[in-house]
Order: sequence, then structure tokens, then C-alpha cells
Amino acid sequence: MKASNQYRSPGMPNRLYYQQMQEVEACYLPQFQTLDHQLCYSDSSQGTHFSVENSHERYCTLESSSANGSYAVYTPSSTVTFTPSGSPMSQQEYQSYPTDMRHSPESNPYGSPMSGSCITGDVNDFKYKLRELETVMLGPDSDIIDSIDSTFQEGINTSTDMDNWRQILHTISRRDLKQVLIACAKVVSDGDLLMAQWLMDELRQMVSVSGEPIQRLGAYLLEGLVARLASSGSSLYKALRCKEPASDELLSYMHILYEECPYFKFGYMSANGAIAEAMKDENRVHIVDFQIAQGSQWITLIQAFAARPGGPPHIRITGIDDSISAYARGGGLNIVGRRLAKLAKQFKVPFEFHAAAVSGSEVQLQNLGIRPGEALAVNFAFVLHHMPDESVSTENHRDRLLRLVKSVSPKVVTLVEQESNTNTAAFFPRFLETLDYYTAMFESIDVTLPREHKERINVEQHCLARDVVNIIACEGAERVERHELLGKWRSRFRMAGFTPYPLSSLVNSIIKTLLENYSNKYRLQERDGALYLGWMNRDLVASCAWKCKLRQPLSGNMVSKLM
Repeated sequence: MKASNQYRSPGMPNRLYYQQMQEVEACYLPQFQTLDHQLCYSDSSQGTHFSVENSHERYCTLESSSANGSYAVYTPSSTVTFTPSGSPMSQQEYQSYPTDMRHSPESNPYGSPMSGSCITGDVNDFKYKLRELETVMLGPDSDIIDSIDSTFQEGINTSTDMDNWRQILHTISRRDLKQVLIACAKVVSDGDLLMAQWLMDELRQMVSVSGEPIQRLGAYLLEGLVARLASSGSSLYKALRCKEPASDELLSYMHILYEECPYFKFGYMSANGAIAEAMKDENRVHIVDFQIAQGSQWITLIQAFAARPGGPPHIRITGIDDSISAYARGGGLNIVGRRLAKLAKQFKVPFEFHAAAVSGSEVQLQNLGIRPGEALAVNFAFVLHHMPDESVSTENHRDRLLRLVKSVSPKVVTLVEQESNTNTAAFFPRFLETLDYYTAMFESIDVTLPREHKERINVEQHCLARDVVNIIACEGAERVERHELLGKWRSRFRMAGFTPYPLSSLVNSIIKTLLENYSNKYRLQERDGALYLGWMNRDLVASCAWKCKLRQPLSGNMVSKLM
């Protein structure tokens, strides 16, 4: 990571820039020693990867050097070094660099967790601790150290700076993890690398993937902050990913989350209720699912149609796929089609399945398989927030997809989304929103899946942590987790030509009965024709339905014109 004038320690004179530093060392990833699957770094273009697995003595680091711009990942037995472009460097190339630009984990004092806090409650003591940290980060350049030392007291002479130091020190001394996380995110936002490194070292002693909810979430937020700093000005984050579990393991973790927490059940049940209500008198029903995943949402709807007075309709489902769902299934869409066809046959429901193996943002009219004479339902469940909008791309896929769906005149469109605001928010407010949202999520998991539950860590790591890291560490097209509040989704749907389709009271009562099987801290509210599922005082998931202002079935001639 090359140093820049824009990164200055708060309160230090303008003449003292980080560009004087020869190195900014050791952005260390949190040591998740209890994880079954540790982090790894890969470079797909080179076909290489590095992983750390099942060892309490191994660890990963990201190291940046202002001199050569290379990044290294260490274990006691191997090193992988990345160039600024993100590609791996051979060991021979690495050895050709000057010795003082290369470090081994044994010589680095931050290669293992600190035994205790390096911070005291006294500002004068803190000056020497900061000097100690700067010596490690800057190397034995006495002129730079003396300059920092002589200007440190001068730099915090203002009452505002002094108050900020004291507040941070007090927050750390009382082990207020939430506030330390916020302080760390703020200095990362301000570009203060020195303070960020210090706070990250403190946070590593406070977080734990097996601790209280805020400790577990803090571990993943810290991972995101470290990755964000390490990828600043480079493509390093492209090489950073959580190690994928085997497909059957990921399915197992998703199934545990689905069964133990009501969020997905709530979303799917409310959407199914709206579709069943809209199609109660139809003989031929076509459902387009923009993220079908394992297709489990449609099991209960097929069963409900089977019990409909007068017999079930003919059902055709178009399943749209993405690479993540294909990976989790362990195969293509044909797996979903066979499973649903077998179920429909068992319940004597006429059934067809149409596979559309294309990512949501690439869907075109021909992928939908529209036929005249079918009543159309479109399902957007936990998928539209992955579509880039006008803030990311010149082609606004969120609004494009809504206009596309409107053009085929569906009878009902269902929307289920996380009630969070992370799409266009700047980094620091986005961090605060993520902290608030996932604190509620992790607290709810803690009630349902006790800490001693052997699969809880894997559920959180593989089903939630990657989303957290993506929100915190990534920007631009690389940030795919871009949630919007329902108010914004309403504006998009109305601009596309839709009007609200209120959920029936029967659906609401069924969902309320569902929640009786879970903690009484979950709450269900109906506001403005939409349903909100929350944890205590925080809304987490919103569900609503829409219809076209003019619901006119498409004729064969109209379909041919649209094609």
C-alpha cells in the first residue's frame, strides 16, 4: 500500500506526512482459532491459492510495503506474496527484494495475539506506547520517530483532540467493544492508518467467534475493516475470500438457519400467500422466480394448490439461477426441476419446470419463457439488492428488471428484502447501519442456536459473515450487498408502473401463528400494506406485493411483439 499525503495522524502538523514512512506494517487478520475453515487468499487468474486450516498456530497476515508495493501472506512454513496488481510473486522474485523489505512472522511482534492491553488510562503513558508502536511500524528511523515524538504533545493540545483521546482510552479501558468498533471505523474512514492499526490491535483482544453476539459480529466486522485498509489503492481484495465449504456442508448450514430462525420462512410464506391469493381462480399459473436456489419455497405452495377446491391448476415454474446457488446445490437447475416435479407428481399437480441459467442482472425477456393464456406471478425474494443500480453502473439493472417485468403484465409481483440501508451510503454511516442490523441478527441467533451449538459458528461464518465483509470492505462493482429500505423499493416499483397489492388478513394470521414457535422477542408489524419482521425494536425483513395498474393478459400477438 503506497503511502499518501492524504493519510495524516489527527492533530499532527501538515509537515509530518505518512509519505515519510518507509513501511506501514502488518495489517493482521483476526485469529479465528476456533473456526473450522480459516481464511485463504487466491488469485484465480494464476490458478493459485493459499489457505490456513485447522491449526491453532497458523495465522494469516496482509503486509503492505510502501517501497515495493507487495503483499505477503504468512504461515510458519510458507509465504505467498502478491504484487500491487494482486498477482502472486514467486519465491525467487520475493527473495530478490532487499532484506529490510521482507519480514518473517518470527521477527514480527504482531504475529500472535498480545497478552494484554498496550493502553493505559494516562495520556503521557500513551505517548510512549504510541512511540513504541510507531517504532515497529516505521523502522529504526530516529529522525522520523523524534519528529513524531516532539510533535505528538503539540498535536493534541486542542481541547477537542484531547477529549477524543481521552474518550477512546476510556472506551477501551471499560472494554466497550461496540464503541471501539465505531471508533476504529471512524479512523479508517478518516484515513488515519496509524490510529486504525492501534485500535485493530486492541480489537483483536476483544472479539471472539465463540463469544457473545457482539464479540462474534465484531470478529467479522474487524475482518472487513482490515481487508478494507489492505485493499486501499489496490486490487488485493479480489484475492481475499472466505474458504468455501463443500456444497453439502453449505446446504446444511443454510438449512439450519432456515429452520432455526424465521427470517426466510417469513419471507417465503408471505410471498406464497400473496401468489396463492392472486391465483385462486386461475387454471394455468406461471411463476418466475428470480433466485430459485434450492426451490424449497415452492414446496408449500404446490401443496396448497393441491388442496384447492375444484382441483389444482397447471403450474409452470421458471427458475432463474446464479453461480452461488448453483454452487450451494452442488449442481445445475435440473436438480431443482426434478425435485419439484417429483413432489408435484406425488400431490397430483400438473407441473412443468423451465430452467433459466443466467444471473439476475443479465435476464432478458426471452429468458422468462412467457406463454399466452397463463396467469403470471413474479417472485423477487432476497435478490434485487444484488442488482447494481444507477450508483454503480450506467445500466440501472434494478429499474430495468422492474420495467421488464411490468412489460409482461404479471398478475402479482412479490418482494422480500432485508430492511437495511447500505446501497449508496458512505462508508462510515454504512458501517454503523451494518453494526446495528447484524447486532440484532446475531442476538436472535444466540437465542435460537445456543453458543455451545456445534454448528452455530459455521452457520454465522458461511451464511452471514461474507455479507458483512463485503459491505464493509468493498466498493463499486465489487460490493454486491446493497440493501435498500422498503420506502426506496416502493419508489422504484411505482416508477415502473406498479401499484400495491395488499396481503390478505389470512396470510398475516398464519405468519403470526408461525412466530409463536420462536422467541417472543421477534415482532411482526403491518404498515402501509407491507409486513415487517423484526427483532425487538429493529426491523430486519420486509415483505410486500405489487400488481400492474392495468392487469391485462398477454395475447400471442403481444408476446411476439415483445420478443
